Amino acid sequence: MSFQFPYPENALVLAPLSGYTDLAYRRAARSCGCRYAFTEMVDAASLAYARKRSESMLRRGEDESFLGVQLVGANLEHLKIALDVLNEYSFDILDFNLGCPVPKVAKKGAGAELGRHIDRALECFALFRERSRHRLSAKIRIVDAADPAPTLELAKGLARLGAEAITIHGRVKEAFYSGPVAFDQIRLVREALPGVQIIANGGVTGRVSYDEIRHETGCGAVMLARGAMGNPWLFRELAEGEGYSPPTIAQWSELVRNHIYGMIELYGEESAMRIARKILHDYVRGRGFRGEFRAQISFLCTKTEFDAFLAAAPQELVHHPDGDRALADGA
Repeated sequence: MSFQFPYPENALVLAPLSGYTDLAYRRAARSCGCRYAFTEMVDAASLAYARKRSESMLRRGEDESFLGVQLVGANLEHLKIALDVLNEYSFDILDFNLGCPVPKVAKKGAGAELGRHIDRALECFALFRERSRHRLSAKIRIVDAADPAPTLELAKGLARLGAEAITIHGRVKEAFYSGPVAFDQIRLVREALPGVQIIANGGVTGRVSYDEIRHETGCGAVMLARGAMGNPWLFRELAEGEGYSPPTIAQWSELVRNHIYGMIELYGEESAMRIARKILHDYVRGRGFRGEFRAQISFLCTKTEFDAFLAAAPQELVHHPDGDRALADGA
């Protein structure tokens, strides 16, 4: 059988988002057409030494036909133990995070910081090849905004060690999630590694930015991250093109209700409602709701309060108070 890339040509992949992409979050995205998704980013040390606390992040729904897992860490001993643990689970692909820029990850020498120390990053990834039974991929950032050579060196090293796919976020570590995306560097890596699937990532929030990253990089597959936060309909928008219509208030309410109820089932009411506040802030942002309504989210503590909040939503739209027309596109 001939080799096949992990994802089909026009795949839209939901990124592993720490604190977000649990089972309930993925099901919300899947209801809008997402097929390829990841668990939350899993810290190797936590999985190695606080396994019970981390195992809930590895839960796979029976309805998930494709699920990847992403590991982050820079300590070789922690990675060894974590990789052995992950071998007990069924995932379609195992990804190594070399792109997370947040300080709590970078200060440990992991994520995007590790990606800048190429020899060390490849030493860590060699463990994946040696110990894992899963297909392998990696997620990186460009290493230098002005010079593509180190990014190309990192990607080639990962490919040599067995990475079948490499997702490239086209911004340096210091840029976090804003500023121009280095399409040229992503394209350069894709052209240099025809045997590896290169997945473009960075700045995709709608059809225009999606078409741009596809055209400028030549990548068939694209990973969606922050652009899909509070807007799982982004998957449908990109798949349907000009025929897409934003959700009505009734459709929005149904999806949000199912998402939060799913969290309650996973975590219990008290914990779920505490976690859900950030999720709800994403869902209401940029959709035309009154500020007073949005502010209520920070005080929701029970399912009953959430139900009342959701029931009031149609009357809280600034632009479409009747709730019959489509909501504004999420920002």
